[in-house]
Amino acid sequence: MQEIIKSLVQKNNTKIVMIVLDGLGGLPLDGRTELETARIPNLDALAKASATGLHVPVAYGITPGSGPGHLGIFGYDPLEWQIGRGVLEALGLGVELKSTDVAVRCNYATIQEGLIKDRRAGRIPTEKARKLTERLQKEIKQIDEAEIIFTQGVDYRFAVVFRFPEPLEEGSAEVNDTDPQKTGKPPLKPVPANHQSDRVARIAEKLVERVREILKDEEVANCILLRGIAQVPSIPTFEEVFGLKSLAVAAYPMYRGLARLIGMETPPVNGDIKEEIEFMKENLEDYDFFFVHVKKVDSYGEDGDFKGKAGKF
Repeated sequence: MQEIIKSLVQKNNTKIVMIVLDGLGGLPLDGRTELETARIPNLDALAKASATGLHVPVAYGITPGSGPGHLGIFGYDPLEWQIGRGVLEALGLGVELKSTDVAVRCNYATIQEGLIKDRRAGRIPTEKARKLTERLQKEIKQIDEAEIIFTQGVDYRFAVVFRFPEPLEEGSAEVNDTDPQKTGKPPLKPVPANHQSDRVARIAEKLVERVREILKDEEVANCILLRGIAQVPSIPTFEEVFGLKSLAVAAYPMYRGLARLIGMETPPVNGDIKEEIEFMKENLEDYDFFFVHVKKVDSYGEDGDFKGKAGKF
């Protein structure tokens, strides 16, 4: 499909702005969803003057995660280009990934008597988590043949990169998560899905053990959970496919990471939607396509805050 699109591209001076209100959908409360409840004169005016429709980012019957969902919005087939969350997280945190790398998305967590008590370590503040991450980096620089690189994210989240001396075979990162997705359960073991992934699984297991030993005296963040273990894919850039020089205006690492992976420029942006729009306007003449991501809507939805989500619209 990308080759067909490339052949149809014609350069012009048109500007395209794609604003994603992440988590827009919702379930009704007293008969109406958050969107139906909210007072949204600007969105209503746009809808009246526009072509509108529905978008299926992956396929009917499939509820996509954030990565595949946004990849589909950008015009890539998520079934063809499967990108692990670890890669997206690391890229979003500014890690320059290489073809020899395996990236992992990690959570600090609380473990008690062998069972997970809190999968997010009480949502430990970023600065406190950063000190722990710096300590881990100081004490764990290499495991077997892989260099270990830690990068702090937001709150309890961080990324780890296994940097090998040579590129790995395809499928070498097919190792299951250690996050059981529930409290009261023990962490899962990083089990390889095939013989190619034995090396990565072995290093992941040693990493978890080393971290547990280093953090054993911490009350809250005393273990880590590994998620989205993944290799770096080779994917055509957004400009190669669509002929558009693009700018991503997003605050959260995962979305910045996906944008960077497909060649969008991703300068750091602080603040909420007002600051994002102002930043976009300042750069309007330098780009053809703008991806503006609004996360707070989704955050309210995840917390079950109907009023907060409706108000954010």
